[in-house]
Amino acid sequence: MGWGVKRLNGMDAMLLYSETPNLHTHTLKVAVIHAADFDGEFTFDVFRRTIERRLHLLDPLHYRLVDIPWKLHHPMWMENCPVDLDYHLRRVRVPSPGGRRELDEIIGQIASTPLDRNRPLWEFHFAEGMADDRFALIGKVHHTLADGVASANLLARLMDLAGSAQDERDDYVMCDPPSKRQLLWEAQLDHFQNMAALPRLISDAARGFARVRKRNKQRPDHPDMARMFRAPPTFLNHVVSPVRTFATATLSLTEVKETAKHLGVTFNDIVLAMAAGGLRELLLHYDGRADRPILATVPVSTDRSVERITGNEISGITISLPVHIDDPLQRVELTALSTKRAKEGNDLLGPRLQGRLMEYLPPPLAPTMFRRQSKRADHNRLMNVAVSNVPGPRERGHIGGAPVSEIYSVGVLSAGSAVNMTVWSYVDQLDIAVLSDDQTFKDPHEATDAMIHAFGEIRRAGGLAEQTTVGTAMAPATAAG
Repeated sequence: MGWGVKRLNGMDAMLLYSETPNLHTHTLKVAVIHAADFDGEFTFDVFRRTIERRLHLLDPLHYRLVDIPWKLHHPMWMENCPVDLDYHLRRVRVPSPGGRRELDEIIGQIASTPLDRNRPLWEFHFAEGMADDRFALIGKVHHTLADGVASANLLARLMDLAGSAQDERDDYVMCDPPSKRQLLWEAQLDHFQNMAALPRLISDAARGFARVRKRNKQRPDHPDMARMFRAPPTFLNHVVSPVRTFATATLSLTEVKETAKHLGVTFNDIVLAMAAGGLRELLLHYDGRADRPILATVPVSTDRSVERITGNEISGITISLPVHIDDPLQRVELTALSTKRAKEGNDLLGPRLQGRLMEYLPPPLAPTMFRRQSKRADHNRLMNVAVSNVPGPRERGHIGGAPVSEIYSVGVLSAGSAVNMTVWSYVDQLDIAVLSDDQTFKDPHEATDAMIHAFGEIRRAGGLAEQTTVGTAMAPATAAG
């Protein structure tokens, strides 16, 4: 487009419309920097200068929302907008003793406030006061800007990776804001394209649903799998509060891969089985029962291009988690089977169908619908919990010349579903993050503790050695009490 603007796709728009006062749709990306061997003093000014020199590589950080008059179409991004670093870059002090627990508490506070839609939709918080010469870069980026894959690629551009040459400069081209007439013209053209695409979409959707229905009839219901759209009520599911809590932990990536290989399942199967085991422990503690499977929604990328740094090219699959099964190896087996079935169903339906359907969300009505749902939903029949697995950089990165020791990432909470579990693989670590509200856990580290316990159960049941503490990461933080 000639005026430096581009339309939000359907999935982007849905993530914008679904934001309400109690359901923020920004994501978190946390890079822990270990500056013990840094040549000189690592400071906020060093970090700010790094951002200034890399800003032209981070295109989405220049985007600003432009609404279409009378909400006649999805909003647009205005590109190459000015960025006020005095506003977007912030300093925060981690309380003493400055360990994992104190950092997680600060991250939860940062996550509890929405982003200002009148500015580019991001903030970076530079966390000081941490123990052992550590600092943290806490990125709060609206999900509308980037999904997990795009965020990983964006983070790679911010960091120095081994063998990479970064093009640094201070200048970038500025855009002129489009006129109302131009916005309406572009909206009209896009509506014509959507109208032309609608018959094909309806046909593809009908065929996809028919294929899934036929496959389901061929495959009898499994007694140990939750039925779709029948997520049972649990303590995880209630009207979500606006306040966020955050907890992190780290596992050895090598040990997770070793476990998957030893048991003959995928890496993702182990991640989900670990979540299932952890959730079983939590359900027994909070509900006093874990006697039926629950449903997890898992995002799946439809575009894994290493060059993509913006947009949401994702669909979601729903996987039954066997939290009612006590035997760890049987949990792994059932999780692998459920995942296989869910992926098959997604392929039969069409991986891009969800995103294509979102193109037709009505902009004047969608925000009101989502707001009403967020206030009332105390039970989500589609899902109990969200679980994500994002592959991060395989090489050690640096920011401003100091090494990044850990990376944590987490997505959003949904109406009636107050827990998001996200794992991010980085070099030789599996970095775990759990986002929740302040009504779910007494201490959010109960959730990370439970996942670590569940992984240990799987390894012991499989005859493998006990898991080890990851020395390159911050010391563990266990639940209080």
